[in-house]
Amino acid sequence: MTSTPDKRSPIRRMVERGRDEEHRAASPLELFFDLCFVVAVAQGGAELVHAIAEGHSGAGVIDYARVFFAIWWAWMNFTWFASAYDNDDALYRVITLVQIAGVLVLAAGVSQAFAHDNYLVVFLGYLVMRVAMATHWLRAAASTTGAERRVALRYAGGVLACQVGWLALLFTPKAAQGWVFLAMAILEMCVPVYAERDRQTSWHPHHIAERYGLFTIIVLGETIAAATVAVKSGIEENDALGELLPIAAGGLLVVFAAWWIYFAVPIHDRLRSNRQAFVWGYGHFFILASAASIGAGIEVAVEQAVGKAHISTAAASAAVTVPTAVFLLLVWALHARFFKAGAAQQMTLPVSALLVLACTFAGHWAVLAAGIVAALTVVVGVTLSARGGEPRPAT
Repeated sequence: MTSTPDKRSPIRRMVERGRDEEHRAASPLELFFDLCFVVAVAQGGAELVHAIAEGHSGAGVIDYARVFFAIWWAWMNFTWFASAYDNDDALYRVITLVQIAGVLVLAAGVSQAFAHDNYLVVFLGYLVMRVAMATHWLRAAASTTGAERRVALRYAGGVLACQVGWLALLFTPKAAQGWVFLAMAILEMCVPVYAERDRQTSWHPHHIAERYGLFTIIVLGETIAAATVAVKSGIEENDALGELLPIAAGGLLVVFAAWWIYFAVPIHDRLRSNRQAFVWGYGHFFILASAASIGAGIEVAVEQAVGKAHISTAAASAAVTVPTAVFLLLVWALHARFFKAGAAQQMTLPVSALLVLACTFAGHWAVLAAGIVAALTVVVGVTLSARGGEPRPAT
């Protein structure tokens, strides 16, 4: 059974919304939710910059991946739940605000996680978010019957059971933490597959595509903000306008191109089943993480240019070119390729990713070169699309 939320009561039954509901758009609460979650992303990015600048790229990337997974997974779970069950009553809002409080607690623990492998505060923030998420599902279970109730209870049980496993991470020797984390991440991602094995929740394709798109925009916006602060600081403290101008210009071109490429096609028409949606949704971990990492990379390039980072020019350049290449490849793999006709269109983004990687070795001009490649990728894509007609999803 599906319904449109009844706005008359402050506390309402939580039943599924219609999947074919018209004008389904992100709510003000969802936008606020995204903005608060990006605060934690920014904290992770700042620590990643510090780790790479100090020559600890490997450990920094691993810690960043762990923290970003916690943020992204909690965000994603709420996003898909809200797409199916958002009734916007008072209790729903309060529980969602508790989740926001949880991510802010998590953000407060990011520095300790990077510096001392101390994940206690990160765990506590994650626990708050996940218990609140389980509460949403228990409300849905209490409002429904039959198969729909079973799905909700599986979700709630799976979310809570995983928290026990995450607790074990706090007591695991450092040498084994990576394996425990990987195992728990896989178990977390299995919960939706298990919960919806018999029945699919009524998530709304257009709403889901919009939510992911909005979060991508916010992440790219945070990337620009962080890079702007870094360039401004470098100019004011080191009077290094000549060294930083190519980095600023190249970084801006990269971010502009990333936005253009991501929104070049209307992906909601491809999201027709859980099989398609799970691959697309899970794959966004790498898209969003790489988008956020571009900003961190630009900051690293700025610090290296003014002599603050203890790494080579090539290593600083790679901090920008590698996440940019990953972003291009993943956007192509997850949805752009379904709208491409012919070898030229299909190969544009993969070839561009390789050329961006090659820019790593362009010395102090690497970021500008990567930005030019990204901009030319947009030009080529627009030209080829114009010749081939409007993009349509391949069946």
